[in-house]
Amino acid sequence: MHKFLLAFLLAAFSGLTVVAQTTTTSEYKKSEFFVGYSNNQVDTGVSPNDDFSDIVDDRESFHGFNVSGVYNFSRYFGIKGDVSGTYNNKSYDFTVPTVPPATGRVRFDADSSLYNFLGGIQIKDNASEARLKPFAHILAGAGHGRVKVDNLTCDLGVDCSGFEGTTSETGFAAAFGGGLDIKLNNRIDLRAIQIDYNPIRFDNGTTHNVRFGIGLVFK
Repeated sequence: MHKFLLAFLLAAFSGLTVVAQTTTTSEYKKSEFFVGYSNNQVDTGVSPNDDFSDIVDDRESFHGFNVSGVYNFSRYFGIKGDVSGTYNNKSYDFTVPTVPPATGRVRFDADSSLYNFLGGIQIKDNASEARLKPFAHILAGAGHGRVKVDNLTCDLGVDCSGFEGTTSETGFAAAFGGGLDIKLNNRIDLRAIQIDYNPIRFDNGTTHNVRFGIGLVFK
C-alpha cells in the first residue's frame, strides 16, 4: 500500500510538471470546496462472530462524509483543511476463556465513529480550462475515535464488569494520498476517486486505515 501511494503521488506531481511546461499562463481557480461520501477501511482489531483468538488485525468498513476546503496561493499549490466522519454499527458474538478452564460467550452491540481533523498542502493544476485534474495532498492533524457498547450479555462465569459504556480516544492523524477531479462545468467538478493512507496514533498503537472518497467540488 505504501509503495502504491508513493507511485501515485509521483505520477500526479509529474503530470502537473508536464502541464506547467506546456502552459505557462492561465487563469486558475483561487479556491474550492469539496463535499462527498467517505468510506474508511478502519484497522479496528475486532471482527464479529469469531473466536477470541481471531479478533485481531481486522478491518471494518466505516461509512460517512468528507468535506474539505482549499485556498490556492498559486496555480499548483494550495492550503487545505479536511474533515471526515465515518460510522459503523455492528453486533458481536464470540467466546472467551473462563475460570476454571472453560469458555463462555459474550454478546454486545457496538456503535463506532471515527473523525479526522486535518490540514496541509494540496498539489493540483487549478487552471480554469483543465478538464482532468489529478491531485495529491499531505495532511496532518487529529483523529478521534469513539465506541459505545450496549445490549451486553455474558454467559455465567464470564466477568463483563465495566465493559458496557462509551470509550473514546484522540490522537495524531495524517492522510497521504490524492485522486482525480473531472470538470463538469465552470463551477463544479466531479471527484471521481480519492484514496488516502490514514494512520491514526492512539494509546494502544497506530491504526493503519485506508480512506476512499467520491463527491462534488465547488469552485
